[in-house]
Amino acid sequence: MSKSFADTLKQIRTEQGLSQQQLADKLFVDRSSIANWESGRRVPNALLITRIAETLGVDIGMLMTSVNDEEEPQPRVIVLDDEKIILRGEMATLKKVMPNASISGFANPADAITYAKTNNVRIIFSDIELGKTNGIELSQEFLKINPHTNIIFLTAYADYSIDAWSTGASGFMVKPITEESLRKQLEHLRYPVNRLES
Repeated sequence: MSKSFADTLKQIRTEQGLSQQQLADKLFVDRSSIANWESGRRVPNALLITRIAETLGVDIGMLMTSVNDEEEPQPRVIVLDDEKIILRGEMATLKKVMPNASISGFANPADAITYAKTNNVRIIFSDIELGKTNGIELSQEFLKINPHTNIIFLTAYADYSIDAWSTGASGFMVKPITEESLRKQLEHLRYPVNRLES
C-alpha cells in the first residue's frame, strides 16, 4: 500500500530539514495549512501540489500518486467520442473492465475539458477525430490541466499512431476496443492507477 499524501509530505519536509513554518513561508500559505495537510485533515488542490513539488524539488508524480491513492476510492475516467453510438459501446466495455472506476462519457470536447478542470481525471480515452476538433491537439489542453493524466487515443485509423505517440500519450488503441485489448493497455499506463478492477 502506498504512503498517504500526509506521510509523504511530512517525510520529505523533515528530510530537507524544514519546519512547517519554513515550508509555509516558501509556499506563501500559513503554517496551519501545512499542519492540516500533514495530519490528513485536508489535501491541497492540484495547483498547490505542483508548487509543493517545485519548492521541495521532488517529482510531482510522487505527490500526485499519494493524493490519488488516498482520495479516490473511484478513480475518474473520461471517454471522449463524438459518435454517440460508439461512445455508448466504449463506455460499456470500460465499465466491464474497470468496475471500480467512475466513468463519464462526452461527445462534446468542451464539456470534457470543463469536467477535467473540476475533477481529478486519471485516464482519458479520446477519439482522435472529434468533428472539427483534433483529439491530439485537445490532449495538450488536458495535460495543461493535469500533467499526470493518462491519455489513451482511440481511432479507427492506425495511421495516426505516430502522431499520437509524439504527444506523450499513455497509449493508442484501434477501435473497436475489446476487453482484452483494454486490459493490456491498462498494464502500461504512464501513471499507474490503483483500484480500477475488482
